[in-house]
Amino acid sequence: MCASYGLGGGPYDENQRVGLHPLDLRENQVLLNQWMLEQGATAKITGRKALNFNPLIRADAAGSRELSFAWWWLWLDGRGPVKFSAFNSRDDALVRSWSRPFQRRALLPASWYVEKGVRFELPGTETFAIAALTSTVVDDATGDALISYSMVTRESLGEAARSWHRMPLILPAEMHDEWLDPSRKGDESLAAAIQLASVETSEAVTAAPPPPSKSAGEPLLF
Repeated sequence: MCASYGLGGGPYDENQRVGLHPLDLRENQVLLNQWMLEQGATAKITGRKALNFNPLIRADAAGSRELSFAWWWLWLDGRGPVKFSAFNSRDDALVRSWSRPFQRRALLPASWYVEKGVRFELPGTETFAIAALTSTVVDDATGDALISYSMVTRESLGEAARSWHRMPLILPAEMHDEWLDPSRKGDESLAAAIQLASVETSEAVTAAPPPPSKSAGEPLLF
């Protein structure tokens, strides 16, 4: 059950492009750079004592992509995170157990994830997108709108299967638009489509050594 993932490191470069829209927009690069400095480039499960918010990509009603920052553990009402485990959601239970959030989907930008102490990435440490489900609620405590999410996981394939039987469901670029499309119903056919589409990328994931340590105050960006 993946509980940590993140983006790679390197000096901030305003001309750098990452190939994952809308992260390639300069204003979003600035926001991501700030997030990485504050969170050590690592997305962790959100809690009452650690109120970290992590970046995700959603599509509005017109289909335009937007960068948002969200709570990692699904809320289904305004009173707080649900009591059951809701930071990961299995791909084979999307219709049965996650039917409401399955209608509101997002992508989680990442260049690595950690499972059972092993760090995994794609060849070339390229940025990839993990499927996620979302729920937007009004926080009863503050009255503010809040985005929460759950990471979709699938059966592990390839090298990742040596560490654990589940892994994040990484979507190839050609599947991003369909997954984000707000008019696309979350149903059995979509669940089957993402399972099939993620096979090749899942098999390409490899274990990697820990990233080099960064000096205090050094800027980070993938």
